Amino acid sequence: MLDQARAWSAAAAVLDPEVPCVTVAELGILREVTVDGDVAIARVSPTYSGCPAVVAIELAIEAALRDAGFDARVERVLSPPWTTDWITDAGREKLRAYGIAPPVAGSGKMALFGVLTVSCPRCGSSATERISEFGSTACKAQYRCTACAEPFDYFKCI
Repeated sequence: MLDQARAWSAAAAVLDPEVPCVTVAELGILREVTVDGDVAIARVSPTYSGCPAVVAIELAIEAALRDAGFDARVERVLSPPWTTDWITDAGREKLRAYGIAPPVAGSGKMALFGVLTVSCPRCGSSATERISEFGSTACKAQYRCTACAEPFDYFKCI
């Protein structure tokens, strides 16, 4: 049991390389860590099938497990697919503090080109507008706050 907790702790502390304010556990992509003898097996789901960071994340988790004293294996889990609902409350707050608006609950069920109210992560105003469907990464959109005039990324709901 101690090895299991130590392995989880090591893997869970890995930061997302594209959004380094949150860990893979806070994003909800670290699904499970088990220990079989001296091998720690981490199961990870990509945020979406074309995520360019998935290999970097898997290698970082593997390295963290090895640094914790385990032989390591990382398995990619595609079903059920990851959803932004799996981002923890702490992860959402860290995104906001970092300047990225966290996903709006229920917005993944909107029709294409639906209107979405995204609050500014800096001033909290809902007077925002989408500038571009794509931000710094494909999983984010670019918004601007009309109250404080600051641009910001919105982590799209999946």
